[in-house]
Amino acid sequence: MSGTPPTDHLPTAEDVGWLPVDELSAVGAARREVTGLAERLAFAPTRVAEVALAVTELATNLAKHAEQGVLLLRVLRTADRAEVEIASIDRGPGMADPGLAFQDGHSTTGTLGIGLGAISRLSDAYAIRSSVGRGTILTARFGPEQSRRPTPVGFDTAVGVTRPMGGEEICGDGYAIRRQDNRLLLMLCDGSGHGPLAALASQAAVRTFLDIDWTTSEDAVRLLHGGMSGTRGGAVAVADLDPSAGVVRYAGVGNIAGTVVTERKRGMVSLPGIAGYQARTIRRFDYELPDDAVVVLHSDGINERWTVDPLERWTADPLVIALDLLREAGGRRDDASVVVAKAGGR
Repeated sequence: MSGTPPTDHLPTAEDVGWLPVDELSAVGAARREVTGLAERLAFAPTRVAEVALAVTELATNLAKHAEQGVLLLRVLRTADRAEVEIASIDRGPGMADPGLAFQDGHSTTGTLGIGLGAISRLSDAYAIRSSVGRGTILTARFGPEQSRRPTPVGFDTAVGVTRPMGGEEICGDGYAIRRQDNRLLLMLCDGSGHGPLAALASQAAVRTFLDIDWTTSEDAVRLLHGGMSGTRGGAVAVADLDPSAGVVRYAGVGNIAGTVVTERKRGMVSLPGIAGYQARTIRRFDYELPDDAVVVLHSDGINERWTVDPLERWTADPLVIALDLLREAGGRRDDASVVVAKAGGR
């Protein structure tokens, strides 16, 4: 997603690149990639250097200590600001005490260790989740100028992430997030197939969702069906989270998985069809939304057999939760996307 978001929209996010980091030679490429990105966003030279330093530290630690390490580079845009967001994801060995790794000078083989103290100082906000044997996920956000007090938790109430299938540069999935009074409105689209034509279908869904005058989730899906006409079409789902009423109102067509997570998973119903091509029945289903619930939408590029355990996963920042699900259950033979929202905004 890109462009200037209207005032009822959360910051739009563009997943610029997924960069595997499995050897030290990849560190320089990651540094050059993020340097060019920050320069294109008109960051001041000193801030460009700080962002480059942060990526260098993260990539070096992945290459030296992690397994299946990867960096995700994102651009976040609001009406008057563009920021760089970086995520570091790996599958092990993990850390028993992530907070210790943020102390300057701490370095222990088998942990990320060196450099994380610099990440906390240089970033505007950061979040981390790590467990022994599962790996580490760290996210950090950098604005054009550094804010005075880096924030360790709680970037956004809702986020989405997309990843193209292996060998592709363009992801055919797309999502959008809006606010309506005290409600959160989520949309996820899996364009049929993959590559540029699938992306055109999902982009049509995103534009339609952001432009419509909001009514109900089922009417939104009907409008998406019309807005995707002339494209390949795809699977779509819309979730209307209303914490004050304690309900999520959900409508979907095709193979998008919607789930309300508390101490267990409760799946939400999507009906057969292809938005933009054939959608004979569009219907809304309402589900209880406890204050501590997390709502997850994902495409079929993520296996539905992911588990609720460990429960502490769901207390993390929504972006960390999304990346954890993608790491656990995302395949590389299809585009993958996930949207995560916290009902109570925590």
